[in-house]
Amino acid sequence: MRLTVDPKLFEQFPELRVGVVVVEGADNAGAGAEILKLLRLCEREAGEKYGASALGEMPQIVCWRRAYKSFSANDYRSSVEALLRRAIKGDALPDINPLVNLYNALSLKYFIPFGGEDLSRVEGDIVLGYALGDEPCVLIGESENRPPKQGEIVYKDDAGVLCRRWNWREADRTKLEKSTTRAILVCEDLFSESDELAENGCKEALSFAQEFLYAQGRVAVLSETVTEFAD
Repeated sequence: MRLTVDPKLFEQFPELRVGVVVVEGADNAGAGAEILKLLRLCEREAGEKYGASALGEMPQIVCWRRAYKSFSANDYRSSVEALLRRAIKGDALPDINPLVNLYNALSLKYFIPFGGEDLSRVEGDIVLGYALGDEPCVLIGESENRPPKQGEIVYKDDAGVLCRRWNWREADRTKLEKSTTRAILVCEDLFSESDELAENGCKEALSFAQEFLYAQGRVAVLSETVTEFAD
């Protein structure tokens, strides 16, 4: 499996860093109590820290709103903004499974979008780039095919879209479930202009997966100088 970022995306967003964690042998059906505890802590701390903030003035939010505007997705919000809005309202995220809880927690902690896919369901290699507009996509919780618009930034594989509008919503086909043992987690940083934030988030994700899900894995950070990860 390869994850490749279209070089044109780095031309458009030279500050972009994409963190990657590949997890192998995870026990995602376990209780995951410590990871759920982390999620609740990160929700509470994010709500307390940012509750009085004007989201539209926060640079970590502004960078994603600008990015979404670039591919005409003005009416949509990045995943991290959606999570933060819930945390501010005190609306606890559902306990889905340990890997999903983990990437949601770290998204709130590091204030960058995080997501993940079940690698056993990915067909071929993964590309983060621009949609042609005819790739099939059934989003989580839906049954209708909703292809992306041409030029929309998406994650996709040989069979279709894995995540629409960059990190807005993931496809049902490759979603992480309790039966998942092999996964890829990704995060995206448009704010800090260095590898550190994405790398630290990914290293913490792997550390939790190793300690509590009995997994092994690898971490990488992609940028305009390194555009591909091969597992």
